[in-house]
Amino acid sequence: MTWIDGYTVLKPLHIGLVLASAALFALRGVAVLSGRRWGMARAVRYASYGLDTALLLAGVSLWLLLGLNPLRELWLGTKLGLLLLYIVLGSLALKRARSHQLRLICFLAALACYAFMLSVARFHHPLGLFAPG
Repeated sequence: MTWIDGYTVLKPLHIGLVLASAALFALRGVAVLSGRRWGMARAVRYASYGLDTALLLAGVSLWLLLGLNPLRELWLGTKLGLLLLYIVLGSLALKRARSHQLRLICFLAALACYAFMLSVARFHHPLGLFAPG
């Protein structure tokens, strides 16, 4: 298999996993915020862990395949920093924040962080959709 073969398999896989992971997070967030127990059920949490692990493996594989360096490609470094922020906000939104209002704020902030992360990845620029034309 050539690197281009790997890329043509990994990129759509990565994009699909990004969308599936975010959709599951959004559904879980709505469930938790509306008091539904299924959002934190063991099977749902494990499905989320599985998706996120596969997403991480696909992302790192692309990173290595393309020889990217997040210190050189600032958009990638920005995306990784936003990923860490998204994880913290998501954890606060789903279980760690002490009040319903703070959970809602963290949930909305996590979704906004996700959207900005998508724009950084799409435009390959640290400012994402705010990049100069």
